Amino acid sequence: MPNIDHSLSAYDYELPSNCIAQNPAVPRHNSRLLAVDTDKSIHHHHFYQLPQLLKSGDLLIFNNTRVIPARMHGHKLSGVPVEILLMEPTGHNRWLSLVKPGKRLPVGSTIIFNEEVKATVEGIDEATRARDLLFHIPEHQTLHQIIDDLGKIPFPPYVTESQADSEQYQTVYAKVPGAIAAPTAGLHFTETLLQQLSDMGVNQAYITLHVGLGTFRPVETEDVREHKMHSEWFEVSQETIAMIEATKAKGGRVIGVGTTVVRAIESSNMQPYQGKTNLMIYPGYEWKILDGLITNFHLPKSSLMMLVASLLGEGGREFLLSVYKEAIAQNYRFYSFGDAMMLWRNR
Repeated sequence: MPNIDHSLSAYDYELPSNCIAQNPAVPRHNSRLLAVDTDKSIHHHHFYQLPQLLKSGDLLIFNNTRVIPARMHGHKLSGVPVEILLMEPTGHNRWLSLVKPGKRLPVGSTIIFNEEVKATVEGIDEATRARDLLFHIPEHQTLHQIIDDLGKIPFPPYVTESQADSEQYQTVYAKVPGAIAAPTAGLHFTETLLQQLSDMGVNQAYITLHVGLGTFRPVETEDVREHKMHSEWFEVSQETIAMIEATKAKGGRVIGVGTTVVRAIESSNMQPYQGKTNLMIYPGYEWKILDGLITNFHLPKSSLMMLVASLLGEGGREFLLSVYKEAIAQNYRFYSFGDAMMLWRNR
């Protein structure tokens, strides 16, 4: 029998549907911020008060990935509508993609987007049931241009009644295209807040992790240690490594803005790196680098909840559930467009 902290069902909680944020705060930094201190006391703030929780010499690390218009609509030769969600490139003009209706798209099927753009199903990934699509496009265009022209920014499935525009689902520092979902902890930052933090001596560094299926794919094994994370591409630069080392040397704290930053930094082993990670963090993981985390409230039974529970150390899972219970009681807004938490690593 697994330790209860390794049991999927132990990460379940009930969330009233009215707690799921459908639109972001305006301005972004007006969202709320639940702060958990090192003694596990809980304090309620707004995100624009973040400078009060940090000090000169601290280092914030952001994920500068940019969400691509990864949702595309087409139809089969028979006229049946098809929706695809691009996941990751697999070769020239090829993308691994989730498709609906999947059962009706075996290998060899054709998807028509318009008179000039089509795709054929070249294979099926056994782990995800995603289709390997080969796109057939005009010679004078690139697939990147096609995706920009025909695709739409994919909001999460629980955002069903949003008036937000696509730029509100991008961080203000989004730079490197490639994600299919936003690193949502960063959505709370405004240019004004970033400047305030810089002016007070809080340094800023960046990694790139293209958020993909690995981040939000449901955990389907009761023993969470058996769950296989889908790999996501990331890059950590020499400059960021040097900033972490300098911060540590001067006694500053290193804070990750989002779980994707955690996975990238903890996967890097403090070396410049470009490649893929399938690191899954759950209670018992030995944290090596980060001291704190800014993150949103996550879905029940998600790998992201397990990561946050791990950060909180012994008893972290139970405490995290109590934090979520408090957040619900205080009417915090949950998920991608919702409010944020700030937590410190329990050593």
